[in-house]
Amino acid sequence: MNSSPLINQLIEAFRCLPGVGPKSAQRMTLFLLERNRSGGMKLSESLAAALGSVGNCKECRNLTEDEICSICANKSRDKSLCCVVESPVDILAIEQAGTFKGVYFVLMGRLSPIDGIGPAELGIELLVNQVKTNEIKEVILACNPTVEGDATAYYIAEQLKYISTKVTRIAHGIPVGGELEFVDGGTLSYAFSGRKLMLDDESHAAE
Repeated sequence: MNSSPLINQLIEAFRCLPGVGPKSAQRMTLFLLERNRSGGMKLSESLAAALGSVGNCKECRNLTEDEICSICANKSRDKSLCCVVESPVDILAIEQAGTFKGVYFVLMGRLSPIDGIGPAELGIELLVNQVKTNEIKEVILACNPTVEGDATAYYIAEQLKYISTKVTRIAHGIPVGGELEFVDGGTLSYAFSGRKLMLDDESHAAE
C-alpha cells in the first residue's frame, strides 16, 4: 500500500467496480495521477453528474435523468409488448439487435433470498399493476438462464397467471454460427427443450 492516505483512498474507491482487484485499482490510480490528470478530472465530474441526476424511469425503472425514459416516451414503440429484463445493460443488448419494438420493464436484479432481494426489491407489484392497466397483450420474460433467473421468471409468470395476458420467455440455446462440440451441456439442454418444428401443420398438409 502507498503511504499517501489520499492515494490509498482512491485505490479503495476503484475496488468497488466489478472485476477490479487491488492490483488493477492501483494501476488505474497511478495512471490517472501520473499520466492523465485531466482525464481523471473529467471522470470525476461525469461520475458526480450522473450520480446526482440519473434515477429510475417511473414506468419501466430503466436508468434515466428524466422522469420518463426515452423508450417509454417514444410514441412509435408498441406499448402492447413488454419485455422484462434484469438490468439496463440487457436493454442495450436487445436494442442493438434491433428486432424488438416494444417497451421494457427493468427488475434491477433477480430473486435472491440470500442477498435479501425479494419481489418488493424487483418492483414486481408495479409490473403486475402496469400489465393490468396498460392493456399489455404480451409479457416477454428475458431473465438470464441461471438458477436465480429461472426462479424469477417462474415467479413473475405465476403472478400474471390470472391476467388475460400472454406470458412468454425468450429461447436460450446454441448461438448462430456455433458448433456443438464447443457448446456446454446446459446450453444444449435449453436448445433441446426449446426445439421447434421445422415444418408447420400447413406445410405437412400441402404435401
